[in-house]
Amino acid sequence: MKIEIFDRTLCRDDRTFSFKEKIEIARQLEKLKVDTVEIGEIDNIKRDTLLVRTVASFVKDAVLSVAGGFSKEGIDNAVNALNTAKKPRIRIELPVSTVGMEYTCHKKAPKMLEYIKELVGYASEKCSDVEFCAVDATRAETDFLKEVITIAYSAGAKIVTLCDTAAEMLPDSFGEFIKELKTDGEIGIMCDNKNGLAVADAVIAIKNGANIIKTSVGGSDIPLQTFASVIKNCGNSCNIESGIKITESGRIIKQIGWITDNVKNEKTAVLTAQEENGMELDANDDSDTVLSAVMKLGYDLSEEDSAKVYEEFLRVASKRKVTLTELDAIVATVALQVPPTYKLVNYVVNSSNVITSSAQITLQKNGENLQGISIGDGPIDAAFLALEQITGTHFELDDFQIHSVTQGKEAMGNALVKLRKEGKLYSGNGISTDIISASIKAYINAVNKIVYEEA
Repeated sequence: MKIEIFDRTLCRDDRTFSFKEKIEIARQLEKLKVDTVEIGEIDNIKRDTLLVRTVASFVKDAVLSVAGGFSKEGIDNAVNALNTAKKPRIRIELPVSTVGMEYTCHKKAPKMLEYIKELVGYASEKCSDVEFCAVDATRAETDFLKEVITIAYSAGAKIVTLCDTAAEMLPDSFGEFIKELKTDGEIGIMCDNKNGLAVADAVIAIKNGANIIKTSVGGSDIPLQTFASVIKNCGNSCNIESGIKITESGRIIKQIGWITDNVKNEKTAVLTAQEENGMELDANDDSDTVLSAVMKLGYDLSEEDSAKVYEEFLRVASKRKVTLTELDAIVATVALQVPPTYKLVNYVVNSSNVITSSAQITLQKNGENLQGISIGDGPIDAAFLALEQITGTHFELDDFQIHSVTQGKEAMGNALVKLRKEGKLYSGNGISTDIISASIKAYINAVNKIVYEEA
């Protein structure tokens, strides 16, 4: 039986992760091929809408699900945030136990049924894919819960999820609970893991008709790592399969866990504590440690590029310890090397303390010379603005560094440029005795990687 995995890692308290960390978690979940990436309710409209739209720019295979809150306004906010998503879904999450309904929504059972019908129906008018989550379902009265499920489906919900929020049921009882409530529609489950039984609950629920499992990394839901291991080790005997990349799941989930501060090996714990204090890696560090450091620098590498980076790291580390700055340069040098779309033909940069800095740059693309002219706040800024003029695109400059790689007055300068496009980081490297030349080359190198990947 093929089951779907809906991941709730990003539904944790908003203070848990930074904006950048949320983006990286979503990117890793998409890479893992979970079926749905879930995000919480739109609280801060400007910030949360930006988050959802940024995530939507690269979450294409998975469904992107946003909670609609307790009102039509909340549903409208979710719909607006999802307007660029390839596969949008609205999630209506409401309590169905007697205590939950009265405490949270101030409604008794008859009014609650009307409320569920109203919100699910409204969400269905705004979005073709709607899920209804029956919060604390295991505490609800069975007959009432059957009515809830019927009304949710009739109002337009494609999925109904039953939640054991209190973690009060043992696996056998939970299995019987699902069996009694199973309908022809899709049934999902969400279990709190406070007793360590959530994975067992999930397996029993699947055998009794559930086909959607909600997981998370480091949260209180069914642990994604453990459930992925069940599929890997027991899938054949239990007749369970999913679309996630089982062979890569350990590495990818470990990377997510490293962000969530819940899955750390000893070395990555040291990395977190020391990275701001000149932390160094050496030849004894394994690939997981090195690639975790690479991820912390902001890169999302393919397996091929990860292998190249680690191989180059070992070559450098065999001679000396490697700092995070040097690791950054290694990534820029060996990862995602692509055929150059843009080639530098020539440049003229003018700068002094009495005139505004200006840059005139000529690049070649497909045999045609393209020229950009710009002024800026200093020669480097002017050069980068001229390059933006040629490419016709503004890229977010995430980082810019210049380091000397040789000594003396004829020293070679190494420039590192990091550009961000749709949340993803691309680095370029340039070396020259002229730091302006090195900087221009590094910028072009990063742009070529962006153009190549988009093509």
